[in-house]
Amino acid sequence: MRKFTTIILLIGMFFFASTENNAQNIDLKILNSIYSNKQTVGFSQAISNTTTLTSVALPVTLATIALIKNDDKILKDAIYTTAAFGVNSILTYGLKHSFGRLRPYNQYPDIYTNLDYGTGGSPSFPSGHTSLAFTTATSLSLIYPKWYVIAPSFAWASYVGYSRMNLGVHYPSDVLAGAILGAGSAYVTYKINEWYWKKHENKKLLPLKNYL
Repeated sequence: MRKFTTIILLIGMFFFASTENNAQNIDLKILNSIYSNKQTVGFSQAISNTTTLTSVALPVTLATIALIKNDDKILKDAIYTTAAFGVNSILTYGLKHSFGRLRPYNQYPDIYTNLDYGTGGSPSFPSGHTSLAFTTATSLSLIYPKWYVIAPSFAWASYVGYSRMNLGVHYPSDVLAGAILGAGSAYVTYKINEWYWKKHENKKLLPLKNYL
């Protein structure tokens, strides 16, 4: 029985290792095809650089509009987007340091990046820029579920993901995980936000409106 169990474990380990290696090969093959497209590197860098600014601008803009218009709902949306970014950041950087995956340019000498990372940068998996972009796109789409909001939001987020591969700083699996994590963080936070305000009978955050 022990011999049988040992054989099963060895076969399982071999299968896992083979699957992992195969997945890594596919990951690298896709990365090389995207990374080799040097014509889009300049645009990729520009789009990649918009990620943090766009994401920070969303809750700040919503909060500013809410205070100007004295609109309680918009202020709650600003709080929701801030919370979604917080949840996403905790999960993203928790996973990064749990997996500790090296960046492509740190692992393969034929891949380099002109970004100011040197030989450093945070761990590769998942992509922080992609997760942040998809948190932003999903949050905005849930708040304003209109096609003219959803389409450009996700087009932008998708290109952020592409740009990270085109710049040689992330694998496709990093980007895919970042997209799922970002969208998931925004959706779960949205549902919690809905539940919270219903439980508190949609309590007002801007009581001054009652006196105007």
